[in-house]
Amino acid sequence: MVGAGGTLGIGMVGYAFMGAAHSHAWRTAGRFFDLPLAPDLAVLCGRNAEATKRAAERLGWRSAESDWKQLLSRDDVGLVDICSPGDTHADIAIAALDAGKHVLCEKPLANTVEEARAMVAAAERAAARGVRSMVGFSYRRVPALVLARRLVAEGRLGQVRHVRAAYLQDWIVDPEFPLVWRLRKETAGSGALGDIGAHIVDMAQYLTGDVLTGVSALTETFIKERPLPDAAGGLSGSSAGTGRGEVTVDDAALFLGRFAGGALATFEATRFAIGRKNALRIELNGSLGSLAFDLESLNELEFYDGTEDADTAGFRRILVTEPTHPYVAAWWPPGHLLGYEHTFTHQAVDLVTDIAADRDPVPSFADGLRVQLVLDAVQRSAAAGGGWQPISD
Repeated sequence: MVGAGGTLGIGMVGYAFMGAAHSHAWRTAGRFFDLPLAPDLAVLCGRNAEATKRAAERLGWRSAESDWKQLLSRDDVGLVDICSPGDTHADIAIAALDAGKHVLCEKPLANTVEEARAMVAAAERAAARGVRSMVGFSYRRVPALVLARRLVAEGRLGQVRHVRAAYLQDWIVDPEFPLVWRLRKETAGSGALGDIGAHIVDMAQYLTGDVLTGVSALTETFIKERPLPDAAGGLSGSSAGTGRGEVTVDDAALFLGRFAGGALATFEATRFAIGRKNALRIELNGSLGSLAFDLESLNELEFYDGTEDADTAGFRRILVTEPTHPYVAAWWPPGHLLGYEHTFTHQAVDLVTDIAADRDPVPSFADGLRVQLVLDAVQRSAAAGGGWQPISD
């Protein structure tokens, strides 16, 4: 649905961490990029009416709702942006697509494979009517990673043989950190695996242009019980009482993988790496070269060209800030660095551009399902003591 004057009305569900990042992106996209449609921050939705109203004023939204179903009947909403917990994704996305609204859904796509399959089916029904959908793996919009994908696609690495990826955080190492929704299976689906492991699974498949076909995994929950939110300081919005509750998701996941093309992979996702705040690193080794990326050096890509003379060969540091690099021309002069928030702006730019061009955005809900299948296989393997689990199509 396109509004008057070439606008695209956005209705967003959720206003916490991801909601703030997405709000910034929608506010910024049309001010730095020449967009075919102007994003209009029409309405912000959250369960707590007063808190949602305050967030809408702070984040730049014109109005607020406390029931996401109201977004589906509003004429000023053409796209529903889902930034709420995983247990809500399927219901909101399917209803929105069936109502003719484009959808952007945060990762992981769903909490289960069954929910993800239903979302893909809804996306396919909607696409036949020109209604588009995308899952929000925002790291695909880091300029250095887009450049890395280009190098792989151009054959600069040759045949990819190894992928090693790690995503390390430490924000729940304190055993008195409360039992928030991300630590409960019924709302989050899984723990570090789905929260940050999903990112490196998608990144590995995106960079290689290949898919994982099987995994062998271990998971662990180091802190089995935590204070309920009210007992830990009265976090607003909690319906829990005082006391402690069981942590029902993983704290860490380690797994091996094999790609369809034969490459071997290792993955590590943990929220218990003390001192690591948001440390994501991925390296690919091929028959002709290697590349490596570290999120803590977001504007840089390491590249080794194995065809060069051995006397001068070595890993080179590419500073990805030239106007010829992906997305960068819209921003600052060379050497002036971009940050984490820019990835969400690039995501919004690509989605709006694809909607206007009447083409399917990427990553699609089908791409999100492919990641969900990997997460499911990891959980099955870990439950079986680490045995090999194939990943279905």
